Amino acid sequence: MLCLAPEVADGKEDGIVSSLAISCVVFACVAGAGLLAMVAARALPERHLSPDSKDAIKYGLALTATLAALVLGLLVAAAKGTYDTQTSAVRQMSTDVLLLDRVLGLYGSGTKEARELLRHAAASTLDQLWPGDSAQPASLAPGAARSDVETLYEKVAGLTPQNDTQRSLKARALDITADLAQTRLRLFAQKDSSIPVPFLLVLVFWLMVLLASGGLLAPRNATVVGVLLVSALSVSCALFLILELDRPFEGIMRVSSAPLREALAQLGN
Repeated sequence: MLCLAPEVADGKEDGIVSSLAISCVVFACVAGAGLLAMVAARALPERHLSPDSKDAIKYGLALTATLAALVLGLLVAAAKGTYDTQTSAVRQMSTDVLLLDRVLGLYGSGTKEARELLRHAAASTLDQLWPGDSAQPASLAPGAARSDVETLYEKVAGLTPQNDTQRSLKARALDITADLAQTRLRLFAQKDSSIPVPFLLVLVFWLMVLLASGGLLAPRNATVVGVLLVSALSVSCALFLILELDRPFEGIMRVSSAPLREALAQLGN
């Protein structure tokens, strides 16, 4: 459980446990707590499960369930915010790539090399964020793409406008190039998990308490066991979705590469 957040070293992400593996561990812990409580209930003295004792346990369950719901809601909001932010950054970067190519095209002669550098930078970013081998993790470090953007900026800055229109287009192209670099760096800066590991650990503990208490009070039959297992599976699926949303460029729910691919296909047209 301590590997819930990625550790970054030398531009590579290491020690990442898959969302599915973590969810399976959570399911085993939560379901195991409920089933063990059902077994332990047989060994408890009768007075521990008297009506008054059950009422006190239910009050504690209500409080724990409320806290767990609040934390779960916070985690969902944080993970969804991370996913939406990265998705927005990708769309903004795709828009800037296409707009910069149009501006350079309107500038006229002398921008062919700059437009080729733009295409190379966009393709490099695409390969970094969405590797051809889906098993490989995305690389959010600027890397080669940063060098291409810096060279592109130098090429645009070196243009010699001949009229007011070209001067205006050059200034606009420099602004867009700077925005591209800023967006790429923002992707890198927001690569870390937005979900604190202690939040997840405490939440899993509360869920174990809830299922254990339910198993302690419930009668021992197949229906109750089935309900406990379904409940454990439900909360495990919720944590799976949270972890997937918190890692926008990994796993099953990756940010779509369609905007950048479409922009790349339109370059030079």
